Amino acid sequence: MDKIIVTGCNGQLGRAINKELGATGKYEIVNTDVFEGEGIIPLDITNVDSVIKLVKEVKPKAVINCAAYTAVDKQESDVDLSYKINAIGPRNLSIASTEVGAKLVHVSTDYVFAGNATKPYTEFDATGPVSVYGKTKLAGEEFVKQFAKNYFIIRTAWLYGDGKNFVKTMLKLSENHDEISVVNDQLGNPTSTTELAKAIHYLMNTENYGIFHGTCEGDTNWADFTEEIFRIAGKKTKVNHVTTAEYQAKNPQSAPRPAYSILENYMLKLTTDFMFADWHDAIEQYLKELL
Repeated sequence: MDKIIVTGCNGQLGRAINKELGATGKYEIVNTDVFEGEGIIPLDITNVDSVIKLVKEVKPKAVINCAAYTAVDKQESDVDLSYKINAIGPRNLSIASTEVGAKLVHVSTDYVFAGNATKPYTEFDATGPVSVYGKTKLAGEEFVKQFAKNYFIIRTAWLYGDGKNFVKTMLKLSENHDEISVVNDQLGNPTSTTELAKAIHYLMNTENYGIFHGTCEGDTNWADFTEEIFRIAGKKTKVNHVTTAEYQAKNPQSAPRPAYSILENYMLKLTTDFMFADWHDAIEQYLKELL
């Protein structure tokens, strides 16, 4: 059986990867996270010696890096930790993977772009992050390109799965609010961790290395996405559409968000026949299982 190391195994994507790969019975999954748990090896990805030691012991076929610091607002004042987890961590995993000849799958984000485009971003478009989160994730990508020999960098966006996420937050708000305000001028691709895990599984078994965008097909804005969630879930809560400027006036501590985050899975379409599900179908499936 091929051994696969999964970092950040307790996160939404880490759980989806375990479900996807575990269902095949073909892999021995070595789960790691910051804290020890049942069947989980504690690993601080910011410590290069710890990372190299574990990877050399396991000798995996692949390392899937789902670990990241994703609290976007918090990172604006927590820059050092952000660089440690989002940049140094991937660097360390890249160095270790190269030493044992393992493939590295590194998950990145739409935040590496400036968010001011007028058409979907492809893998060939220039980056230009505006938040600390985006800058540190881009630094992580650069380290992977520099130190990993065989790598897949997969940029995703608007992720939801088993864990804390936007979908669950909206459903919770609907329980005790007749109406809520959600921004309608930020565009992107809501993406299910189930779909992303399928894409990672698919790519991992190829030598089709490089940078890929990995999001569900189709796009929307946060307010319309919320209305679709409520429609499927049978919620009557009214969604008030507000602008980002209106939202930030009430929440001045919030970090800048990309106004335009639509990613095109261009490399997948150019080099494979793999297709993500449409976002409408993916959220319907997710809510069917959740509710």
